[in-house]
Amino acid sequence: MANGRSGAGVPPGPRARGRTRWGLVAAILALPVLLVVGLVVLVGVWLLTDDEEVDGTRLKKVPCAEALAFGGAELPAGTRDADCTVQSWLDTNYQAEFRMPRAGVSAWLAQAYPEAPPPGGPGTQACHGVDYCFQIDVTGHPGAQAYVVNVNVTYENAETARVRYSAFTT
Repeated sequence: MANGRSGAGVPPGPRARGRTRWGLVAAILALPVLLVVGLVVLVGVWLLTDDEEVDGTRLKKVPCAEALAFGGAELPAGTRDADCTVQSWLDTNYQAEFRMPRAGVSAWLAQAYPEAPPPGGPGTQACHGVDYCFQIDVTGHPGAQAYVVNVNVTYENAETARVRYSAFTT
């Protein structure tokens, strides 16, 4: 020992100065950056979507053939005034509303959903404000990507039926 100090008089233990905890500092500094980046991404998605807001829900217009095909059906002959939309995020929900010849409703439904209950049969008692309605599980139905289909039919007059159709995943 050249200077006569052996270091024996310095007690072991923590250094006299405090240690900076860089992990904590980095986390605190990263939080505002992540919030700003998240906001920019949300605004970008909102601006880039071509959806329209209807009744507080983001809907996108689609061809009615696409909406019915999602539930395993085809657009019936003689359809008019058709309006179809899709809402999709976690689940997918296609909605279709159209008018068709009243005489063709039974044949169309029998071809599209032979397992549907007959008018007035079990499963149709909850129809309020419509002439015929049903809800069926279409998993395994040929061509269906939906899990459930709802059909509501209102007979407007002797020639015309208004159909409200929805096919969705749950």
